[in-house]
Amino acid sequence: MIEMSYKISYPHGLHARPATLLVAKVSSFQSQVFLTYKGSSVNMKSIMGVLSLGVPENQSFKIMVDGVDEQECMLAIQRLIADINQSS
Repeated sequence: MIEMSYKISYPHGLHARPATLLVAKVSSFQSQVFLTYKGSSVNMKSIMGVLSLGVPENQSFKIMVDGVDEQECMLAIQRLIADINQSS
């Protein structure tokens, strides 16, 4: 299992656009992926789950990846979050 902390600098936080991009990316992997914010965890392959957390701009959240392709999955997440943050 891999666990990392991130922040989204996108103006509306982890809202519709960045959440959709992240859910689509992690859904292509076999590993289980969970996003945790303020003590609540959701399956990161669920757009409704991710949006339900309401992660605002510049707030820390954790992503946990567990499975056969966890390394590749976390690397893809890191790259995508960097791209999202650069586009803000």
